[in-house]
Amino acid sequence: MTNQELIARHQSALVGNYGKQPAVLIRGEGSHLWDADGKEYLDLFAGFGGTILGHAHPALVAAVTRQAQALWCVGNQFYSEPQIRLAERLKRLAFDGRAFFCHSGAEANEAAIKLARISAGEGRFKIISMHKGFHGRTLGALSATPTPEYQKGFYPLTPGFIHVPYSDLAALEAAIDDETAGVIVEPIQGEGGINMPDDGYLKGVRALCDQHNLTLIFDEVWTGCGRTGKYFGQQHYGVTPDVMTLGKALGGGMPTGCMFARPEKAAFFKPGTHGCTLGGNPVCAAVSAAVLETLENDKLHDRAARLGTIVVGRIKGFKNAATKIKQIRGKGLFLGVELAAADGAPVVQAALARGLIVNATQKNVLRIAPALTIDEPTLSKALDILEQAIDAA
Repeated sequence: MTNQELIARHQSALVGNYGKQPAVLIRGEGSHLWDADGKEYLDLFAGFGGTILGHAHPALVAAVTRQAQALWCVGNQFYSEPQIRLAERLKRLAFDGRAFFCHSGAEANEAAIKLARISAGEGRFKIISMHKGFHGRTLGALSATPTPEYQKGFYPLTPGFIHVPYSDLAALEAAIDDETAGVIVEPIQGEGGINMPDDGYLKGVRALCDQHNLTLIFDEVWTGCGRTGKYFGQQHYGVTPDVMTLGKALGGGMPTGCMFARPEKAAFFKPGTHGCTLGGNPVCAAVSAAVLETLENDKLHDRAARLGTIVVGRIKGFKNAATKIKQIRGKGLFLGVELAAADGAPVVQAALARGLIVNATQKNVLRIAPALTIDEPTLSKALDILEQAIDAA
């Protein structure tokens, strides 16, 4: 069937809560995708960063196949070897923690918020988050996401959430009171426009949390799993949180989320306090373990750092960069290109028409987040198309 025919079927059967591009993608290989009409696209966005190893990576295909043939799903009343293997690899790559598995980053943040509250004790329930932060669209995570466009229509939100400017330690300190339980912050803001923390900011947040006995949550749903040039974004800044949340890339495209907490915090979750029926499904956990194994064995975080430097250099060298591009921010293959124009949608559409997938956030910030496995000729060709799209728009 054609794109048009499949889109018509979609519109008659699914909720229209997503802004869709006019293509039905039916096949992927590496950083290449094809739609139902046979058109090929180069992928610089990797499904909101989820397909961190690209499409149909052999290690992930093999992991799915082995696990699906062995054990499909048993529920969390039994132990499961793929969960154990995944959690142990997280301990080695991140810090000594304990894992709770779920389906998404939003669910991981919900778990982290609950853990911060239950570990704080009676009367302490407030969670401080940052302006332009994004933590998900479930009601608790949405309450921690101070973006009016996302919150509109869903009031009253969950009480107890306080919002302060990102990279403003004085504002954070002023917001802390006797009812504060924790702080949730992205090491680098993703949906907010790839905003970088000021020097010393995250260390200052850690110090304030220690001073006031608060749970520090790092939302690494975007910055985890090698994308920024380190295994986890926190490692750029020498700061270890009490709780880290993961999603997107952890599953390599499969629905996997994780709340990873220091043992003394994790101990507050006892049977009955929190759960997720299919969280850590053996197939998803096996794929996630293969993602981390491939990331480590192939040193893809180092590759992300190297390719990120190449991308920044190329974009700065675009013929009309001085007039078309205001700023480039980010680390590794997690980059934001802030356009001089107020609206990046025409660039996204011009790129798509030329066979390139990119994304815009905060209206005029193009997000560049390809698979860490993207080969350099494909990357170079994609950047050529991006330059053409920026000029055309």
